[in-house]
Amino acid sequence: MKFRRGTIEGLWVVELEKHQDDRGYFARTWCQEEFRAQGLNPSLAQCSTSFNRKMGTLRGMHWQEAPHAEAKLIRCTRGAIYDMALDLRPDSATFKQWMAIKLTADGHEMFYIGEGFAHGFLTLADETEVFYQMSESFHPESARGLRWNDPAFRMAWPETPERIISERDANYPDFHA
Repeated sequence: MKFRRGTIEGLWVVELEKHQDDRGYFARTWCQEEFRAQGLNPSLAQCSTSFNRKMGTLRGMHWQEAPHAEAKLIRCTRGAIYDMALDLRPDSATFKQWMAIKLTADGHEMFYIGEGFAHGFLTLADETEVFYQMSESFHPESARGLRWNDPAFRMAWPETPERIISERDANYPDFHA
């Protein structure tokens, strides 16, 4: 795997190193030792998948607060997404700043999102599937969310013919630090 620092401390783009031959390729998608060597959280407590029928499906912005804060590794295994991470660490020099990356099944990149970030994505194709690896199990009492278009953050999302958003995600109140 190749690790590239994101534009915000705590965010990384991880590229698969493919070993190819006539049959195709082999690539490692997770290695505890390699993540530890980069100073990233090497814990793996839970894996999840999200299947999204339609382009324009927006999921997020979600995170877990301490004591169950989680790091996430996101990979698009089918279709394409615009993946967004928002810095919610109050003591960070980049508090309330965001970074987004387009992930595709053919792109062979993953997005590492450290603890203290909200995460969400917008599907850019029908029939999109996203695979998540998390450093912490889900704890409903620590789960939090904020609205994808909250004016406090000015997150820039691509235009799509429609937006499909859950009622919960569409109705979070305005953020107040």
